[in-house]
Amino acid sequence: MARRRKIYEGKAKVLFEGPEPGTIVQYFKDDATAFNNQKQGVITGKGVLNNRISEFLMMRLSETGIPTHFVRRLNMREQLVKEVEIIPIEVVVRNMAAGSFSERFKMEEGTPLPRSIVEYYYKNDELGDPLVTEEHITAFGWANPPEIDDMLSLSLRINDFLSGLFMGVGLRLVDFKLEYGRLYKDDQVRIVLADEITPDGCRLWDMKTNEKMDKDRFRRDMGSVAEAYQEVARRLGILPELGPRDLRAPLTLHDAAQ
Repeated sequence: MARRRKIYEGKAKVLFEGPEPGTIVQYFKDDATAFNNQKQGVITGKGVLNNRISEFLMMRLSETGIPTHFVRRLNMREQLVKEVEIIPIEVVVRNMAAGSFSERFKMEEGTPLPRSIVEYYYKNDELGDPLVTEEHITAFGWANPPEIDDMLSLSLRINDFLSGLFMGVGLRLVDFKLEYGRLYKDDQVRIVLADEITPDGCRLWDMKTNEKMDKDRFRRDMGSVAEAYQEVARRLGILPELGPRDLRAPLTLHDAAQ
């Protein structure tokens, strides 16, 4: 295999230079983090499952007219995506009270919200990804008003579609986070959905039992994290070719060099 140039390594993914100009290879790791990297661990097979789940959801969203950076899945752990300029804002859509939102407003987890609430967080680990307003976003030049409007309208459309999709397989979409990027083509710039959509960034509860099927199982030491991710993939009809067997990650070039 030809040596590839690593562009960036984050908590859950490694980005490599793509085979063609304007493309990037996104590699999904088994690493898991929580509480701004204060808690760390490894969930065997998570990268494989997240690769397949994100591929499935990105493709379904694209079919509904949502522009995304996704091109195609390359193998069990990698997918080809378009190179975009990431906007340093996490867009969080909340349908029910959970997590930090429940703590902030002293609301019991699972309380339905009057309507879907959209929040913005500045992506900065040193600052703890603080909650910000549109005023902060425009004042600091992270995005302009039309871009914020695009992210808001796309996020609400994505929420409507994913809520129905997950409901169809017996899962409740409690909340989730999205990231967007600027796709430059010729003289035009377009806002597109980027990063991933997986149980790492979604709260998914079983509609009958309220069992958590997402990364909260890791955050809260509930156990059976990989099994929960597998169940989400199974319900979506996309359990990896290897099934729940050996999904351990191979060594990356970076690992091998250590």
